[in-house]
Amino acid sequence: MNNIQSINTTQNINILQILNIYRLETKFEWLKSIRNPAFALPAILFPALFYTFFGVLMNQHNPQAATYLLCTYGTFGIIGPALFSFGAGLAVERGQGWLDIKDASPMPGSAQIVSRLLVSMAFSVMVLVSLGIVAFTMTGVSLSLVQVLSLSIILVLGGLPFCLLGLTLGLLLKAESAPAVVNLVYLPMSFLSGLWIPITMLPNFLQTFAEFLPPFHLSQLALKVVALDAGGSVVHHIVILASFTVIFFILAIMAFNKKSVS
Repeated sequence: MNNIQSINTTQNINILQILNIYRLETKFEWLKSIRNPAFALPAILFPALFYTFFGVLMNQHNPQAATYLLCTYGTFGIIGPALFSFGAGLAVERGQGWLDIKDASPMPGSAQIVSRLLVSMAFSVMVLVSLGIVAFTMTGVSLSLVQVLSLSIILVLGGLPFCLLGLTLGLLLKAESAPAVVNLVYLPMSFLSGLWIPITMLPNFLQTFAEFLPPFHLSQLALKVVALDAGGSVVHHIVILASFTVIFFILAIMAFNKKSVS
């Protein structure tokens, strides 16, 4: 009996130690990110600045347009931290040798991924708060509490496939080229998905092409909350995003295996 209690106590201590490792890794990842103005300021402020220009100054006081762009620029805003934290950030640390040091340490390898995911979600919340401040103080946007919560949950959780895409890029790219390549993925993909201007303003062939891009489907889920989406069922958009998540996960594993072999 005493032996069983001793084993259970040891197991509980080990679990607490592992959780503490995840907590510390997340804490230091957060501090590193928030103290890096080259990452933190653009990630938080750029979506709000774009929204101020297009959603406030150029929409001629149209609350519906402001609401529509709040959803699309919210999508645009949460993709940035996901791609750059995992993509550019991981590539730079890999180039500096930090990942080799962490791999040699007893820390679980998954702690690096979980900490970046949590920090990316925290930045997503900050982006949505900044957009909400602009929307509710400078436009006629009016959303219920349920809509605000639904929109926030959809967008924050919807960043997962982009974290996996960023992880793949971070494992494959060199530190010098990573920021430029991530921008080449991030900005055109956002524009072609109708995140900067309404998708209906794009040529028909680009509207069709947007169906093959994950940001389009995430933005459509967000727009369904305010009944401004372009159509398609919730299940359809979720299945497409889930498919991209699986694809990016497989690519990340392949990139990790390639890194391990090399």
